[in-house]
Parts: sequence; structure tokens; C-alpha cells
Amino acid sequence: MNETIISLIGIYFLGYFKFIAGPILVPAAGFGVGTTIFITVSSMMSSVFIFTLIGKKFKKKLMLRFRKKKPVFTSRNRKIVTIWKKYGEIGIAFLTPLVLTPIGGTLILVSFGSKKSRIYFHMFWSALFWATIFSFSIDKLLQIPILNSLLG
Repeated sequence: MNETIISLIGIYFLGYFKFIAGPILVPAAGFGVGTTIFITVSSMMSSVFIFTLIGKKFKKKLMLRFRKKKPVFTSRNRKIVTIWKKYGEIGIAFLTPLVLTPIGGTLILVSFGSKKSRIYFHMFWSALFWATIFSFSIDKLLQIPILNSLLG
């Protein structure tokens, strides 16, 4: 019982930093699709809540600590601005679990001046959508006998 709770808490905290940790590690710990979706969405949304509240302060401290006369217009920054101009908050939220981390996507939305309620809404549906897709996909992959014998 204690090992189960400890493993779920560990996966939950990994999900703060990398979204895909939940859909991969929760089934590996022996849990079903529902638990996988719940842990994945709750870990991403916890990260979103925390970094929405401290986002601007965190970004300033991070920039002061690691900023060493780097160019402002890097190719990555240009891509983010292009996505923002084309798709806005929805595009950033949609790509957060795939390309960005929950922290990175939240900091981008905060730095573009999005309202907290809109950040929460868009990140929630994105987390729910991608957690469902990833969880069912990984569950189907684990049902393939060859992969199941290799992993199990």
C-alpha cells in the first residue's frame, strides 16, 4: 500500500516537469487508464497553478540568473511568437504536452499576458485531451503480446 502511494506521488511530481511521464509510468506501475488520466491531468494542472501564480517572478529570476547576452530573436522564440500570432492561447496550450513542458507552456502564456482563468481553462482541456489520447494509446500498445512480453 505504501509503495503504491509513494510510486504515484513520484510519478505525480515527475508530471510537473514532463507531461508524458504520467501516461508512461502509471501503467508501468500497474494502474489502469482512469488512474493514468487522473494522475497526468492533476500533475500538469498543479504545475500550471503554481507557475501561473509565480510565473512573472520566476521568469525574472531565471532570466537574471542564466541570461548572458543571448540574442532575443532566436529561432525557437520566433516559432513561439508565430504560434502565438496564428493560434493564440489555444495553440500554446495544445502544444504544451507535446512540445513544451507544463512549466514552459505556462510561462509562455503568462509572459504573453494571458488571464489566469483562460490559462487554467485552456491548459485543462489540453491536459485532459492529451492524457486521454496517450493513456488509451499506451494501454493498447501494452495489449500487444510481443510488447507486453518485452516490458513485463
